[in-house]
Amino acid sequence: QVQLVESGGGLVQAGGSLRLSCAASGRSFSSYAMGWFRQAPGKEREFVSAISWSGGDTYYADSVKGRFTISRDDAKNTVYLQMNSLKPEDTAVYYCAARAGGLSTVVALNYMSYDYWGQGNQVTVAS
Repeated sequence: QVQLVESGGGLVQAGGSLRLSCAASGRSFSSYAMGWFRQAPGKEREFVSAISWSGGDTYYADSVKGRFTISRDDAKNTVYLQMNSLKPEDTAVYYCAARAGGLSTVVALNYMSYDYWGQGNQVTVAS
């Protein structure tokens, strides 16, 4: 079992940057693949990014490629989402998720693939 807590969100102007952190507690963090999803008001939850347990494989939604970077630091039990060149359409609640298993493209983008979820963290991008 793992517990996840997101932080680092807030209000930023369009074109600015934020770094989200997801701190994990529990056993065997390094064995979990990690993902980020987001949900805007009135919208469905959508995949943002994911990283394999080894850190060797990363996945990004087309809408964030070239702007967002996912990384993990197993020594700190933390996964990060660096968000650059933010746009108003990036405004959403961002959720960290953990999967006790491997990733493929199809698995990574499906929220049902993940076993544990954080409480969410608001990101607001002003135009």
